[in-house]
Amino acid sequence: MAIVNTKAIVLSSLKYGETSLIVKCYTQEEGVKSYLIRGVLKPKKKGIKAAHFQPLTQLTIIANHNTKNALNSIKEVHVIHPYKSIHTDIVKQSVVLFLSEVLSNSIQEEERNLALYEYLETAFIWLDIHDKVANFHLLFLLNLTGFLGFYPDTSEINKKGFNLLEGNFSDSIHEKNVISNNDFHQFKKLLGIIFDNLENVTYSKAERQLVLHVIIQYFRLHLGAFRDPKSLQILETVFS
Repeated sequence: MAIVNTKAIVLSSLKYGETSLIVKCYTQEEGVKSYLIRGVLKPKKKGIKAAHFQPLTQLTIIANHNTKNALNSIKEVHVIHPYKSIHTDIVKQSVVLFLSEVLSNSIQEEERNLALYEYLETAFIWLDIHDKVANFHLLFLLNLTGFLGFYPDTSEINKKGFNLLEGNFSDSIHEKNVISNNDFHQFKKLLGIIFDNLENVTYSKAERQLVLHVIIQYFRLHLGAFRDPKSLQILETVFS
C-alpha cells in the first residue's frame, strides 16, 4: 500500500450500500483508480462530502493506493478548480454527464499520462468559462482520440471519404465503415480546430447529431469494450 498525493478528475460515482460511494477517478499520477468512500452519504458526515464527487470535478487527493486489485481509499480531498457554471447550467450539466460516461468507458489504464490529464483539466475549465458550448463535446471527443491512439490520419485529407475503421481518408467510398458525402463533410469541419475557434464551426441540430453519431461509431470501432453512453439520449434532448 502506498500513500499518494495527486490531482484527480472524477469520472463516476456509484452508491454502495446505504451510506457509501464507489468513486472512479482519472488521477494525474496513476491513471484510472477506484475508491471506496465509506459513510460519505451520512447526514452529518464531516470532512469528505458527497458533493466533492460530482462528475468531472477536479480535486487534489491524498489516497491509499493498494497494490492488489482492491478498492483504494481517500484520506483527504480538496476541490482545485471550483466550477462557476458547469453544475448549474442545464446544457453543460448534460455535456458533463455524457463526457464523464464516455471517459469512464474509454480510459482503462492505471498508469500516468500527463498529457491526457492536462488536456482534460484545461478542456473542462474552458467549458466552465465559455458560453457557446454547443459543439464542445464533438471537438472534445475528436481530440480525445489523439490521446487514445486513433486520431484521424489527415495526410490524405483531400480524398472523398473517411474510413472509420482504418482512421484514414479514402476514395473507396462504397466500402463498409467509410463515410462520404454529407456525413464526411460535417465530420471534416472539426479537424484541425481548437476550442477557441469552435464558434466558427456551424452545425444545425441535425448535423450536430450526425457528427456525434459518427464519432461514437469511431470510438466503437477502435475501443473493444466501448459501450454506448446511456446519457446520449439526454444530451440529444437538450440540444434538440
